Amino acid sequence: MKHRTIRGRISYTSKKPERMGEERGRESFIITVHTDGKRTLRAHCEIDDPPSILRDVTLSMDADYYPLDCFTRLTLDDRFEGTGWMRLTETQAETESFNVRDGRISQRLDLERRTRWLATHPIAGDGMAFAIFDRSRGPGRIFYPDMMVTSPDHRGATGPLLFKLGFGLEYVGDEEITVPAGTFNAYHLRYVDTAGQLPEEHPRYDVWCTADGDFIFLRGEVGGYMQTFYELTELER
Repeated sequence: MKHRTIRGRISYTSKKPERMGEERGRESFIITVHTDGKRTLRAHCEIDDPPSILRDVTLSMDADYYPLDCFTRLTLDDRFEGTGWMRLTETQAETESFNVRDGRISQRLDLERRTRWLATHPIAGDGMAFAIFDRSRGPGRIFYPDMMVTSPDHRGATGPLLFKLGFGLEYVGDEEITVPAGTFNAYHLRYVDTAGQLPEEHPRYDVWCTADGDFIFLRGEVGGYMQTFYELTELER
């Protein structure tokens, strides 16, 4: 086979004082990288906190990390919530989905500019998104008005649908960090300017990803009311 495969697991834990270090979920992922640079992220995500979430996502992107298409299926409290397929081109974003609240939904959104990133809520994707940042500018912030999410909820617990949403990325710097999966040279980034998400603006979210061109998620720390922590526990390439 000519493609390259990356496999990993991410642990979800709490940083709240009354739950410090308690496991609250987990994620397994596979990234396929093709010889033309296109790649697909497949992620299986479990959140134990009520209402519990079970999410399966398959997201494909081109060599420059522009989203191409996506499939996602969501279960809340072990009951089917919704499923959807998305396709994004240079001029249009479309969805065919079904959820328990709204039934069957078809979306056709005309775009002024191509969608730069589709946030589908796997934690693995939170590292890969940094691929779009122009690192030649050095540390600093860039706001991207042309993003989309499959759910505006912080836990991705609605939908799925396509929502237009701008947010920013801040490049903090380069670091060497150690997680259960090993020691890595990493980019440290931060998600900023997230007004428009639910139930409120997303709390401060710091992320570390590999500095090797694959942008593999290594560590994440969310403050505010969420107080959650994520770490890469296993990695196979």
